[in-house]
Amino acid sequence: MKEIILIEVSGDDKPGVTAAITEILADYHVFILDIGQAVIHNNLALGILVEVPKEFESAPILKDILFRAHGLGFSIQFTPIDLESYQKWVKNQGKPRYIVTLLARRITGAQLARVSAIVAKQGLNIDSISRLSGRIPLNATGAQIKACVEFSLRGTAIQSKTMREEFLSVANELGVDIMFQEDNVYRRVRRLVVFDMDSTLIEAEVIDELAKMAGVGEEVSAITEQAMRGELDFKESFQRRLALLKGLEESTLSAIASQLPLTEGVGRLFSTLKKLGYKTAILSGGFQYFCQHLQEILGIDYIYANELEIVDGKITGKVTGQVVDGQRKRELLIEIAKKEQISLEQVIAVGDGANDLPMLSAAGLGIAFRAKPLVEQSVEQSLTTIGLDGILYLMGVRDRETSHRF
Repeated sequence: MKEIILIEVSGDDKPGVTAAITEILADYHVFILDIGQAVIHNNLALGILVEVPKEFESAPILKDILFRAHGLGFSIQFTPIDLESYQKWVKNQGKPRYIVTLLARRITGAQLARVSAIVAKQGLNIDSISRLSGRIPLNATGAQIKACVEFSLRGTAIQSKTMREEFLSVANELGVDIMFQEDNVYRRVRRLVVFDMDSTLIEAEVIDELAKMAGVGEEVSAITEQAMRGELDFKESFQRRLALLKGLEESTLSAIASQLPLTEGVGRLFSTLKKLGYKTAILSGGFQYFCQHLQEILGIDYIYANELEIVDGKITGKVTGQVVDGQRKRELLIEIAKKEQISLEQVIAVGDGANDLPMLSAAGLGIAFRAKPLVEQSVEQSLTTIGLDGILYLMGVRDRETSHRF
């Protein structure tokens, strides 16, 4: 009769523990059915599920392992697994898998408790929990502080819509971002990331900055807010705001461009995407001049935005060519993906306003970044608590794998 045994080893992490245990298993020609190892704050937890060959008894194997483990200062536990239980475990493979990502400045017990309770209520099993963010120094402050924990889940949610609603409620209540996505092949082969510019890549609305220089700041800002909330048609609001800029000196553009504040995490995000071979694009309802400025800084592959009409060194209050509105952003996303021979499932789109919704819905992964309520409620993924480089966590990238060029 086959013997199946779960071997659990724990203790202070040190080199050679796994080698020491598996060398004994090798001596007895043991088959490895499953294995997992984790280290949390220098404490090792190693689990090995083994099948003992018929020609061997388990007793001498376990005795040798026990002796070796104690010699290394480790605790060890053996649990026999009956054949029926093992066969049931085997049959459960192939169930849908999902990823839940928690992002915040600090992860708390309350956040983990609420999220894991929702997961359990939906009948999903937690296979593993991993920290993707780096170790946080106790004296860290501001943007230095960011934390990400990733849950790997298995099963089929009883009511996925209800689960997402509960995640959103907890996120708003406890100040954490909770992302839920299918763990499929596309998550690991994204190839293109497209961004809105204003209030996404930069912490400003360029048209508002231009309006301040023109002395019509309050009027334009009010219209901008209405448009971003979806209360005004983008083209209509754009034309109204643009008309108020008539007569502004062309030299104003370079002065504003030089002072545009990059959003937290943008440099790290782009240098990492470049390192990993991703294509990037800006699809903006703003202006081409400022997109070109960011392209030079960040090495962006594609930029599409509105071209200001300038006559005799002054802004006319009009643009040349087709206006880049929400529908045009969607069309451009599809065009770039087709040109690069990338499926839409491999595209990530990031934006904050109502005019970003068409491109967010077209992408395989649409992310609302510090978005208006309408946008946040209309997409599945929303990032608000940390910088734009939090997108890397959704892609499964760990801090140690990122680039720190900026």
